[in-house]
Amino acid sequence: MKESDRLPKIHSFSLVLTTKDYNPEKYETLSRILCKQFARNGNPAHLLECYLSVVTRGLCNNEENGTFIVKEFDARQAYANVEIKSIIQSLGMEAILVYTALMLKKRVIVYHPKVDELLRFTRTLPCLVWHRQNWDILYPYVHLDDEELKSFESQRHYVVGCTDAAIETRTDLYDIFIAVPTHEVTVAPNAKDSLAMSKLHKDVAVTMVNSAANEELSDQQVIKEIAKKTKELLNNLKTLATPNEEGVGYITLEALRERKMQPATEHFLYNLAMCEGLVQL
Repeated sequence: MKESDRLPKIHSFSLVLTTKDYNPEKYETLSRILCKQFARNGNPAHLLECYLSVVTRGLCNNEENGTFIVKEFDARQAYANVEIKSIIQSLGMEAILVYTALMLKKRVIVYHPKVDELLRFTRTLPCLVWHRQNWDILYPYVHLDDEELKSFESQRHYVVGCTDAAIETRTDLYDIFIAVPTHEVTVAPNAKDSLAMSKLHKDVAVTMVNSAANEELSDQQVIKEIAKKTKELLNNLKTLATPNEEGVGYITLEALRERKMQPATEHFLYNLAMCEGLVQL
């Protein structure tokens, strides 16, 4: 920061916002305004005043530091503000492994040595399962220490980003490992059976790769194309449901076996049905 009469002994400072919703651009804008305000006057009470104005009125207006209006930052726009085309292009057909892992609510670890590239990549992955609208699975940047690992390792499903290459050796933490710099996707030994590929997977993979390669489609349109394919997959899955005594349709392993599918397809569809709440427990 520049030298300030209000803060003559301070060369730099940090401001941390903890939020319940996922909207990076929204809180980056608010953080910049709060930082400008503190740098100008050095009074934390003014930060609280601005914060309370945002909470109660939905805006913070200051001619010197800028204007922040909550309603200008839509959550769904934040979700879709990604570079999904370049990510699918970088992974190629192996992108289907990531899609399958997310559909089956597996554990995904992403590695990149640069934080900005890591954040760009990790925020995109939940878009592959757009129908769930769940960004709570995202831990964009963690360190490889016990305290931070505890924040997610008890969860059954997550997307975790890390800049420490040593995390690749922690196969107990992931089902899928993505090394972004080398464009490699590794399946952990314990997940190979559940992530076995079939003709069904190839069909989805072709849709993903072709959509990403289409120069006429935007990133948001590619998200829609993948979501459309996912909806088609789920609708077809629901047609395989068998009504129980109460007339509610559920997927059973016996019904799938009667279809004489490929083992990999059968296994995938049954596990997907479980993840979508279509199996009676």
